[in-house]
Parts: sequence; structure tokens; C-alpha cells
Amino acid sequence: MIARHFYIRVICVNLRLNSMKQVPEEIELYRDRKWRREESLKVDTAEEVEAMVAELGFCLGLTDVRKMMPSVYIAVCGRRDAHMPRNVQKDYEASRAWVLKDEVMARGKVYYAKLVKGKSWFLASRMIPVFNAIWGCSPKGESGILSKNAQLVLKVLRKEWEMATADLREECGFKDKKDLTTAIDELQRRMKVVPQEALYKPKFTYVWTLSEARFPEQIAIRMKREDAVRELARTYLQMCGMTLVGELSGKFGLQRWESGKANHALVDEGFVERIATGVYRLADMSV
Repeated sequence: MIARHFYIRVICVNLRLNSMKQVPEEIELYRDRKWRREESLKVDTAEEVEAMVAELGFCLGLTDVRKMMPSVYIAVCGRRDAHMPRNVQKDYEASRAWVLKDEVMARGKVYYAKLVKGKSWFLASRMIPVFNAIWGCSPKGESGILSKNAQLVLKVLRKEWEMATADLREECGFKDKKDLTTAIDELQRRMKVVPQEALYKPKFTYVWTLSEARFPEQIAIRMKREDAVRELARTYLQMCGMTLVGELSGKFGLQRWESGKANHALVDEGFVERIATGVYRLADMSV
């Protein structure tokens, strides 16, 4: 009898957890509008991408529906079921998203780099201090946080201000291309370096520059980590309309207690409603 009751209890818990993983259609419709998942809202110009990033706060670059986040590629497709094809070179939507990525990067009005979990992100100006407070490091802390190769790349760029990949590798004295790639990825994650332009002739290369050179005012702003996490949670909820159990922590690699504290603060403000344990919904769905 005890075993039977335990079995029934496990089934009920699993059913409850599964139901909490479902996103209501009302929320999906909200995301259709916000994420440009409608034919009438899809983007096709750099200006439209910039406007979307400004409204959302941030988005991914060339990811599809499987990441459950807004992206330039999804907005180019203008539909919920956007899947990146295997042969992206021959796909119009994937190619168009890539071209727009390059154009937006070159215009320099929004922040673009490989940030959280190695994904390419677009950040609105207001979100640069937020991401920097959580994942960046101060100049004083660079020697204790950055690798020696990353510090070397940073030293060269602070002298030259901008350099193409091959020139930067030569100036740093790296014999292995992987050494520069790893260092550049590390500096992007720490919000020290950004790609300024993509060149395709005579061969493909990125031109790299310092984040503080391209976005000096935003990088100079200092925020407490607690405040930054709260603003990240606010922006994410406004973008998604609703978050499920562990979603904020999973997307951004934050501690559960840290995400929970931020969400509870938003509940206290009346910005969101707590509808179940770890499940939060935007109080005003008209924003």
C-alpha cells in the first residue's frame, strides 16, 4: 500500500512538472510579436534588426527555434518553426541573416560579440553595463582573471586599437591559430574585445577592436552584480512574457538562488507575478 501511494505521488509530481514546462498559447502569441515570428513583422534591413534589439534588450544571432530565444535568424524567417538548414550557404534566410549580422556589426550601433556560453549576442546600449557587470572584469582584475595569451592580445590591441585576425596573430607571436582564437573568445566573453568589421577580400577576416573604444560610455558605467542580475531578469521576462522553473539560470549560467532573488525582487515591484514555484509571468502583457 505504501509503495502504491509513493508511485501515485511520483506520477502526480511528474505531471505537475511537465505541465509547468508548457508555454501557454497566450505567451507564444506574445513572443510572436516580440521576437518577430510573424510574416508581417520579419526583418530584412540592418535598421530593422537594430530596432528589434533596442526593443528586446538583447537577442542571439544565427540560432533557431531550438534555443528558445529570439534571434536575428528567426526574425528573418518570421515564423515559429525556424530551423537552421544543414547547408546554410544555399539557404536564402540563413544567408540573409548572416549579411544582416555583418551590416549591423559594421554600423556599431549595437554591441555584437560571442558572450554567454560562446553564442553570438546582440546587445542594446542599455544592456552593455548589465552584461559587463555580470561577465566582465575590471582593468585591475585582468591579471588575475585573464589568461596570459588573452592579456597579450589585449596589450597589442590597446596599442594598435584595431587589427585584422592575421595581423593580430603575427603581432602576438602565436604560431598556432588556436591560441589566438581561444584568447579572442575569452576576451569576448569578458567584454574586452569585439569584432568591428568582417572583410571578405582578398580573404575572409574579422577586424578586432576594444569594447571600451567602441562603446566607451557604456563600458565605463559600473553596476553592482545584484542590480545587474535583476535588470537581466527584468529584460528577459519582458522579452519572453513568462519564465519556467530554472529557465533564467539555465540560459545564462547563473546560480539558482541568484536568479530566484532577482525574480522575487521583480515580484515585490509588481513587475511580475509568481504563479508557481519558480514560474513567473509578466504582470502587464501589453508592454
